[in-house]
Amino acid sequence: MTLRIIGKGNKERILPLTEPILQMLREVWKTHRSRQWLFPSAQLTTPMYYEAARRAFIRARSECGFDDSFRPHSLRHSFATHLLERGVDIRIIQILLGHSKIGSTELYTHLTEPLRNDLRKLLNGMTDGLFEGRRPTHG
Repeated sequence: MTLRIIGKGNKERILPLTEPILQMLREVWKTHRSRQWLFPSAQLTTPMYYEAARRAFIRARSECGFDDSFRPHSLRHSFATHLLERGVDIRIIQILLGHSKIGSTELYTHLTEPLRNDLRKLLNGMTDGLFEGRRPTHG
């Protein structure tokens, strides 16, 4: 239930798969049955060419109604932010994104409205009753 990805700089990452994603990837594989590549080129001997992947992304983006500002890299940012919103530790997100430095991961995680609300609730819980019965002092 893992997927091996070779990324930028020939860096390898192992990502966990969910059952629905595994089933979808099996259906994709059945269209070509390449032993080496999940997304092969037409020749099946090399990975999908950059230009073919770009065209497929643009077509999918258009079908979903997104504009040109939505790029493949937007998916990484969204993935990281959604994990953070669901309470996944940032160090785990760092591993999943393949970052060697936590600072790189922090750039990917945005303070969204759900995170702001969670933070507000946490802070309210920490400060509830803190000043009850106290009178301000002037010094």
